[in-house]
Amino acid sequence: MLHLKLEPKYDRRRIIAICTATLACTALAIGGFFAASVVSIWPVLLCLMAAGSAQAFLQPALQAILPNLVPRPAFARAVAGVTSVTKLGQLGGPALSGLLIAVDSTLVYVVIAALFALGAAASFTISADLRIRSTEPLSVNLLLGGFRHIRRTPVVLGAMTIDLIAVLFGGVTGLLPVLAIDVLHIGPAALGVLSASPAAAALLVGLILSQRTLRWPIGRVFFAALVLFGGSVMVIGLSQNYWLTLAAMASYGAGDMLSVYVRQSLVQLNTPDYLRGRVSAVNSVTISASNQLGDFRAGSTAALIGAPAAICVGAVMVLGATALWWRIVPGLRDLKTL
Repeated sequence: MLHLKLEPKYDRRRIIAICTATLACTALAIGGFFAASVVSIWPVLLCLMAAGSAQAFLQPALQAILPNLVPRPAFARAVAGVTSVTKLGQLGGPALSGLLIAVDSTLVYVVIAALFALGAAASFTISADLRIRSTEPLSVNLLLGGFRHIRRTPVVLGAMTIDLIAVLFGGVTGLLPVLAIDVLHIGPAALGVLSASPAAAALLVGLILSQRTLRWPIGRVFFAALVLFGGSVMVIGLSQNYWLTLAAMASYGAGDMLSVYVRQSLVQLNTPDYLRGRVSAVNSVTISASNQLGDFRAGSTAALIGAPAAICVGAVMVLGATALWWRIVPGLRDLKTL
């Protein structure tokens, strides 16, 4: 086991700047490869691996700094605001990219690189103290500190695990093209609206939450959001009407936004600053893994029993797990405030 003493201070600004600068370089490199008509795929794959590695450090750092930037009473609204900006990017980014590609297929990479470079520069304008103070020796215990904290904090563990299960079994976006063709009989334009509706609803809910503080018991809000999410998945699986499916997809996005709002707030507010990056890293990995595995689960199940049945099976799993967690995690269920 290594016992190399670490520096007592690390600046998260530097982590953010290095990672965003790396993403800018990889975007420029990929655009350069395409502009030069490089026929080998390996340089692009290497760039994507570098970008993925940078994202692995960037996302936990970005999540960990929010409690240092806003006062604790306003933190939950700040989470809603940040999540709303993310949803806005998810809606507008692909559209803007499409317009840029229509003008010049390599221009989009230049714009992406410029935006990441701007982000790297902007990180140094943050005036708050973002230095991590820790004198822990480099060891396995240090690396597993995030897991240990989650295990010892039932509210955080309960929120993260039920959210993981919900995303793993409740993912429907990967099957929307199948529903569009085989069940709803709609074209590409209607499918585009259907695909965008969860993000649009989530953006609306996020904007409301960023301006207003929830007055209801937060634990019950969290479980209500999971029931809304699971119920919407069931409606999507059973519906053969486009407008009903569209409404259910909007409810799906709203329920997801509410659960993310509570989970992100609980994870950050119940974690000490020196552990927040490692806990956020675990949180990011579980979210990413559950999204990817959820798409695989949905696709493989649909291949066996059809897309509508696969979606309904997922809904049953989400609602069943929600009922189980309601009973076995009373600390989360009875939580009054964040």
